[in-house]
Amino acid sequence: MDKKFKECTERLRKLVSDIQGAPYPGDVQDELYFIWYEHVQKSALECYEFLDKNFPDEAGDVGKTLTEVLDN
Repeated sequence: MDKKFKECTERLRKLVSDIQGAPYPGDVQDELYFIWYEHVQKSALECYEFLDKNFPDEAGDVGKTLTEVLDN
């Protein structure tokens, strides 16, 4: 895999992982934050699934963590 593609996938995984760690809306009394949180968690999971499918050598167990968070 090209060095730039590898760097890109690593950066995307880090970004999604950081987003996944956003504070749960129960701690914040803001409806817009709750809407953003739900949307971004869904997008993060879709991004991980895309990366895992298209760049399997870079895959890890982080996608399972996202699925668990969304199921709660």
